[in-house]
Amino acid sequence: MSKILTNLSYLDPARPAPWSSFLEQIDRVAPHLGNLARWIETLKHPKRVLVVDVPIVRDDGSVAHFEGYRVQHNLSRGPGKGGVRFHPDVSLNEVMALAGWMTVKNAALGLPFGGAKGGVRIDPRTLSRGELERVTRRYTSEIGIVIGPDKDIPAPDVGSDQQIMAWMMDTYSVNVGHTASGVVTGKPVALGGSLGRQEATGRGVFIAAREAGVRSGIAVQGARVAVQGFGNVGSIAARIFAEHGARVVAIQDVGGSFFNPAGIDVPAAMAHTATQGSLAGFAGAGAIGADEFWRTECEFLVPAALEGQLTVPRAESLRTRIVVEGANGPTLPAADDVLRERGILLVPDVLANAGGVTVSYFEWVQDFSSFFWSEDEINARLETIMVKAFTAIWTLSAERQVSLRTAAFIIACQRVLAAREQRGLYP
Repeated sequence: MSKILTNLSYLDPARPAPWSSFLEQIDRVAPHLGNLARWIETLKHPKRVLVVDVPIVRDDGSVAHFEGYRVQHNLSRGPGKGGVRFHPDVSLNEVMALAGWMTVKNAALGLPFGGAKGGVRIDPRTLSRGELERVTRRYTSEIGIVIGPDKDIPAPDVGSDQQIMAWMMDTYSVNVGHTASGVVTGKPVALGGSLGRQEATGRGVFIAAREAGVRSGIAVQGARVAVQGFGNVGSIAARIFAEHGARVVAIQDVGGSFFNPAGIDVPAAMAHTATQGSLAGFAGAGAIGADEFWRTECEFLVPAALEGQLTVPRAESLRTRIVVEGANGPTLPAADDVLRERGILLVPDVLANAGGVTVSYFEWVQDFSSFFWSEDEINARLETIMVKAFTAIWTLSAERQVSLRTAAFIIACQRVLAAREQRGLYP
């Protein structure tokens, strides 16, 4: 299956297939797995792939069909966990890779989950609220056979939010005949969501960057930061950087790229995108070209948009000291090699953006116990887990003389494959 699906980057022939990147990352870690390497093919074959038709009646009375996916990559360590992406470029190839990265991410952080991911190929900005609700509910009903609080727990991702999760939870609950608040995470607090969840991914990016800076002799205070992608992850990370004394000098999203050497007013940029939908027309910084953004001189670069953004040419032109991956899979494997050769430290996605799934884990636990923690408790627990994971990965990286990504994959793959071996095969 993996060899066939590797070639499914059919949406854009020039765009590298994310699943190919994931497979290459798995191949790179194989020599470090010892006897567990006999199980390595487990990670190259998703456990379950579901492709669904999502038909709805549009507001004008016409019937529209959208394609949806739910991929469960590996469930050896627990139920599937991963977001649902609403985006016009969603493909099965992409969702498979994202599910694979979730397997690694959850294992690297020590969370009791396997990896899963979902998506619907739509542009949510072109749908009315009613149409978006109908898409969400139909999609939830179609994947209802594989999700559940102890089977597979979706969460928000690109193009989805807490309202989408509320509709998903309600749809699933109606279909099973009782309220199942734990079927999704990232819900509104009033429906069993967790305090701190909305900011968790961006906060985790900052924690990972800070820890990398401490070990590299680069203080956050006074550091220059560039952020690609100014959605929930990028904007929150930028805001927390600024709150800790960093200067966010460059930001970029679909609306354009902007630069201000004195530092951008991040709350003003967030307010602009909240009302305008993107950074287009933002007056708080000068507009620059997209390629110029990647040449911004800074201490921390945070790619927080989509996968495959940091290519070899861009890696060769970067003028940063640390790359902190806020997005999933933003750096191509060949670009990884370029950064390492140039002495640019890269904090991988499976560690850097794990704050979201960590607090999703807290939400899941709180829903099961019906006992909820304060936001301070949530942030303190997030800090503890992320610092512990970062320290273990950094230590192994130094011991084995490998990149942080390879170290994270070694730890994660050992945990996943040990679970696979101990569980055995049935029948």
